[in-house]
Parts: sequence; structure tokens; C-alpha cells
Amino acid sequence: MTEVARGEHGPAQLVFHNDDDTPDEFVIGLLRQVFGKTDREASALIARIEREEKAACGPYPQSVAEALFKSAQQYIWLRQQPLKITLEEIRTPCELCGKPEGQTEVRIGERTVWLCSDCIRAADTTPSPEPEEFEYACDVLDWHFADIARSKLVTTIRQFPGHMRVDVQAAIDRLFSEGIQLFGLNEEQRYETLSISRLLRDGRYAIAIAPLQYSDVDVGERSPVKCLDNGLWLCEQDGLRYAVLLCAHREFSREPGIRIEILVPSGSAGAALVQTCFGELEQAVQAARSYRGKILSLDADSDYRGRSRGITVHRLAPVSRNDVILPEQTLRLLDRNVLTFVDTRDQLRRLGQSTRKGILLYGPPGTGKTHTIRYLATHLPGHTTLIITAEQIGLLGAYMSLARLLQPSMVVIEDVDLIARDRDDMGPCEESMLNKLLNEMDGLKEDADILFVLTTNRPEDLEGALAGRPGRIDQAIEVPLPDETGRGQLVRLYGKGLPLDDTIIAEAAQRSEGTSCAFIKELMRRLAQASLARDGGKSIVSADIDEALDDMLFSGGRLNARLLGGAHAMAAG
Repeated sequence: MTEVARGEHGPAQLVFHNDDDTPDEFVIGLLRQVFGKTDREASALIARIEREEKAACGPYPQSVAEALFKSAQQYIWLRQQPLKITLEEIRTPCELCGKPEGQTEVRIGERTVWLCSDCIRAADTTPSPEPEEFEYACDVLDWHFADIARSKLVTTIRQFPGHMRVDVQAAIDRLFSEGIQLFGLNEEQRYETLSISRLLRDGRYAIAIAPLQYSDVDVGERSPVKCLDNGLWLCEQDGLRYAVLLCAHREFSREPGIRIEILVPSGSAGAALVQTCFGELEQAVQAARSYRGKILSLDADSDYRGRSRGITVHRLAPVSRNDVILPEQTLRLLDRNVLTFVDTRDQLRRLGQSTRKGILLYGPPGTGKTHTIRYLATHLPGHTTLIITAEQIGLLGAYMSLARLLQPSMVVIEDVDLIARDRDDMGPCEESMLNKLLNEMDGLKEDADILFVLTTNRPEDLEGALAGRPGRIDQAIEVPLPDETGRGQLVRLYGKGLPLDDTIIAEAAQRSEGTSCAFIKELMRRLAQASLARDGGKSIVSADIDEALDDMLFSGGRLNARLLGGAHAMAAG
């Protein structure tokens, strides 16, 4: 008899509760992917749920049940379904003597049973140490592979992008939840990548066992996902012992990757197990459920919340069409070339037409190009939006890998004129970045569901290779300074909390001719300040507009007017 685990708690089960909103297809997918059920078993369980209002999966050892519960909750969370699952402990009698307190899990062959403490003491005649007593990783591995020579062990390694660690963690939790034990490792040299061969060293170079270390990774959900920084699993499957090492792979000036190394005895059984494990890890990364359909940026800067990110998920409030203050003709052009185009992609593909597209938004600073992109991003269901600033163009390769992985996707490059100027004015670094951008745009397959949206304040400075060749930019859309009707809408939008009457709104709209959206937003703030100083914010009068416009357009000089988005108004004046 081989004892696998001795928990403080007995077996547990996961109870599925019936509701009228969760689709059966979702429950079947959950049962297959998380619980390993066949389609037939999943359908039978759903029938029992509908018949009895609830049904249980189990029993499982407590640790396994908790791991399955965590994976199931994450699966439900990411797909935003209302399915309720509860974790319930089962009081199981000892399977040898029948006493009611059989609450220790023991593996006999391929079967897990629960025994009382008396039967455990009577059956346990092997004095081998418990793995948690070890201080060093080398001793743990020697204990786990005690009867196998090191020369008969084989390791296989895979590396995944660091920003996909959440999806890798979910797959690892599912694959190795039944491991004998999980150990944390002490990394004294943070610049050195851990490996199995490194863990096998003893003496002064031995790697010590340490507490498990987790990082909170923000994926745009209600709470962050806990991802393990490093870990060593001891596992056994059908009598085959193996070990799994997770750690960071570090290279200078590059994002740390995720390194998975699996140690198995040589032979076909071990090779098959390794391929199965890596196959599931690859599928989890390819599915990329954690980030699909969200608005993302790669981020290597400091995070003052103390969470490790790699990818930043932008939580943008939905922008309605009425909140996009553009001429109706411009809005229709935008909708036809983006929203309608995306809706007809399948039909276009059937007709042999390309489904990739490039859009250029151009206009003076502060006219609402970024706001327009937010409107598009929140009206493209199922699309992943990747927002790239000009400073991040060096990460374009990583961004495009994500765009292909998470397609349908929209790739936004802001202020593209900073890298796509006339080649005669470029240095070697800028030209290299431009070539990289052009190669990425040219290299997409015709059926790629990827939409490029580029923005610029200076369309005249764009390099001809980007702006003049069909297939890179398919539609240029001007985002102009607002007309008087638009300025009135902006006054209402940005001044919705102010005591504005129709006369004041009309006057502000008329007198702000030639200004940008950003200018009118600042104008409303200054009117609020003037109102607060005069009567505590109870009214706005014409004199407030006089004072604000004088400060913004004239008293501060031409530079101030340009900075605030009022240069055209000053020129007209």
C-alpha cells in the first residue's frame, strides 16, 4: 500500500446547482475541460441536475476538490456565466473497518480510499520520510526517484511568453492538481534561470526549499489571478513518477518568459506523458481565455498597486454613438469602414475578399481621435484591442503575436507620424521601426481578422510608403475641429453638471469657433471655477465666458492657445 496524501479533511464533492440561464453547452464544456468528463457523462450529469435541481461530481480528495473548484470558478468567471457550484465535504466511513471517522486519503494501486487513523497505523510499515521534511530540492528529487538512476531520467523543456502566465497557470492547476506535493524554491541568484539539473546539485550549491511565492496578475476581472513564481511538483500517474518545474526564463532587456521542465524516466510511457502535458499547456495558451475580447497594452513600467502585470487591461467605460461628437458624414464613414466591415467579414471571405484592413484617423490635436478609438473598441464585440503608443513600437513584434493569437483583433498605433516620417528626416533607428511596421502590415494573411487603426496629427508628414500604397491604408478618415452644432453638443457633454441655460450654451458654442474638443472640455472646467468663486456654483453668466476665453486664447499668448487646442480660433481672430 502506497500512501499518497494524509489530509486533515476528508473527501469532498462539487455540487452543480440548476438555473434557467446557463446554456447546457457551457456546462458540457466545463465538465469536459475541467473535470475530464466524456460527452456522455456530461449529458447524464446535466439530466440529473435538471431532474433533481442539483448533482455532484466526486468524491475527490480535499486538495483535488479544491483545485477543481478553483479551476471551475475561473472557467465560469472568464465566460461570465451565472452557474453556481459549491464545494461540500463528505463524511465517509473507513473503508477497512467501517468506523465513521475514515477521513485520511490513501492511494491503493490506482484507487483512492479513506481510512481511519487506526487502520493507517496498522498498515504503515515503511519508515521513509515525508517529502515536507526535506530542506533541499536535490533531496526531494532523490527521494521521489529513489530506485531510478539519474542517467535513466530525461527532461523536456517548453517556454511560453511571460504575459501568458495566467493561461499557463490555469492549465498547470488542472494538470498537476493531484501531485504528491508542491514545493517552493529559493532563488538566491535572481538573474539565473532555474533548471532540473540545477536543482539536482547538492552541497554549497544546493537549492533550498522555500515558501510558495505567488504574484497577483490583473486580467481585468473583479480580482487578480494568483500565479506561481516558481514551483516543483512531484507527481505520479499510473505508477509513473515524474516531476515538473515551473520558473521564470530571464534574458537581459526582455520580458521574463515562463519555463516548464518535466522530468520523467526514459521510455515511451514518459515521452507520451510529456507530450500530453505540453499539448494541454499549448492549447491553453492558444485559447488565451484570460485576455480575449479585452482592451490591452503591454506594460513594463512600475505598478504602484504592487501587482505584476506584463499586460495591462484597460477598463474603459462604453462610449455611445451619441457621445462621439463628429459630423454625421464622418460617423457614417467610420461605421461603414469599421463596424459594418467587421460584421460582413464572413461574407467577404466567402466571396474571396480580404478581411484585413487599415484605417488612418487624422486631424488636429485634441479633436477626439482617442475618444473615437474608445467608441470603436467598445462596439466591436468579441474583438481584442491592442493599443500601441509610438514609444512602444519596439514591442511591435510581441504586439502582433498577440494580435494573431487573439484575433479578431484591432491594433491601434497612436501618433504614427512619429515613426513614419519622410525617410530623409529619419535616423537609422526610426527607419528600422518603420520597416518593422510595414513588414507586419504586409505580412498578414488576406483572411486575417486584424484591423489596423493608425492616428496622426500631421498627415502631411507621413512617409509615402505607408500612406500611398493600397493594402496598408484602405481608408483615411478626417477627425475635424467641431462645427457650431458639434461645439454645442460638447458644451452639453462636458458641462452636464453645470447650471447652463440654452443662451449660455449657444454663446459658448458660437464664441469657441475654431477650437478643439479638448479646448471646450477645459473651457467648461474654467466656467465651473468662475461659478464656484462667484456664487458657489449656482449660475454661469456671460462674463464667465469672457474671462475664460481671454485667459485661454489671448492673455497666455500663442503658445498657450496652441497647447489648449485653440490655435485655429486665435488665427481666425
